Amino acid sequence: MEPHAAAAAATFDRNYQQHLKHLTLKGLQPKTIEAYSRAIRRLGEYFGERIDALTEAQLVEYFTDLIETHS
Repeated sequence: MEPHAAAAAATFDRNYQQHLKHLTLKGLQPKTIEAYSRAIRRLGEYFGERIDALTEAQLVEYFTDLIETHS
């Protein structure tokens, strides 16, 4: 893994774990936590784990592609 990809993966993992903690502290049900965390993992996979500064255009592209591939 190249250095930029490794750094992005480390940042993603750290933020993902923080996200899970916040969802748990909010008292959400396990299935809700799984659904929300799955959505974040899918975004991370789609954008190479670089999701900290996504633009509106990138999100429109992602959701358009998601609808086309999962409808």
